[in-house]
Amino acid sequence: MVKFFFTLLIAVSLYGADGVDNNATDAGLVVVDDPLTQKIKSFLRPQTYMQNKDFIQAIFDPASDYYRNDRVDVVKVIATLKENGLLDLFFEKPQQFRIDFRTNGSPLFFVKLMSDTLSSMGYFKYTTVASQRDASEFIWSIVLTSEYATDPIILQQELQKRGCEIVDIERSDVREWNYLIDISHAKLNVKQLKTGKEIVLQKSLYEHWLDVSKIKQLRIESKRRNRWYPYISYYDSALHLLKVTKIDKVTKAIELEMPKTARYIRITDLYTLKNIKDELVLLPKGSR
Repeated sequence: MVKFFFTLLIAVSLYGADGVDNNATDAGLVVVDDPLTQKIKSFLRPQTYMQNKDFIQAIFDPASDYYRNDRVDVVKVIATLKENGLLDLFFEKPQQFRIDFRTNGSPLFFVKLMSDTLSSMGYFKYTTVASQRDASEFIWSIVLTSEYATDPIILQQELQKRGCEIVDIERSDVREWNYLIDISHAKLNVKQLKTGKEIVLQKSLYEHWLDVSKIKQLRIESKRRNRWYPYISYYDSALHLLKVTKIDKVTKAIELEMPKTARYIRITDLYTLKNIKDELVLLPKGSR
C-alpha cells in the first residue's frame, strides 16, 4: 500500500511539473534578444522593425560582421539601416532634440572638440543644458533645434578627422540620443606649424587655432590695414591654459617663444576681430 502511494505521488508530481513547464513555454517565457538585435530595435520604431523583420535579418547576415572587440559596431549598424532606407532621422517640422556626449577624457578638450565638430556639420546654435563629471566619465548635454536628428555617420566622419571614435550610441527617443566617444587619441583639427613653412591667416570672423607642437618660436606679422591688438593664448594637449600674451597697442610684428608643453595657440584680438582687416603672416622657427 505504501509503495503504491509513493508511486502515485511521483507520477502526479511529474505530471504537474510537465504541466507547469509547458504553460510557461507557451504563455510566459520571455526570450531575450541578442545584443545586435537589441541595438537594431533601439534605432527603429517597433512597427518598422516588425514590418521589416525578415529583411532586417537578411541584411545583417552574418551577424558576426557587426561586432568589433566583442561590442556591437553601432556605426556600421546605423550605416546599414540608413543604406537600406530603414533609419528615419527627419521630423515632421523643426523641433528640439537632445544629445548627451560622454567621454572619459578632459572636459575642456572634449567640449572644444565637440563644438568644432558640430560647427563643421553646420550646427552653430545649440544650448548646453547639463554637464556632469564623476570619477569615470564626463557628460556634456546639449539641445538643438532642427528638422532632422544629427546623422551619426557624418558625426563619425568628422570625429575621425580629430582622432576620435564613436564607441556606442543609444537612442531612448527619436529626440534623444546618447553618444559614448573615445578621445584617447584625439587632436584638434587645425593647421600644424612647421619650421620654415610660412602660413597666411586670412581675415576671419573666428579666432585662429594652431598646432605649435613642432616649433620653438613664432613671428607674426600684421598687414598694413590691420589695427591688431594681439591676444594670444597657449594650451597644452588637454587644453589647459599655460600662458597668455596680450599687447594693448596696435602691433605690426611680434616674436613669440613657445612654452615647452605648448600644443596649441589661439590667436585673436584683445578687443574685436574687426581690427584684423587683412592677413596675419606666421613665420615658424626652430624645431622640437
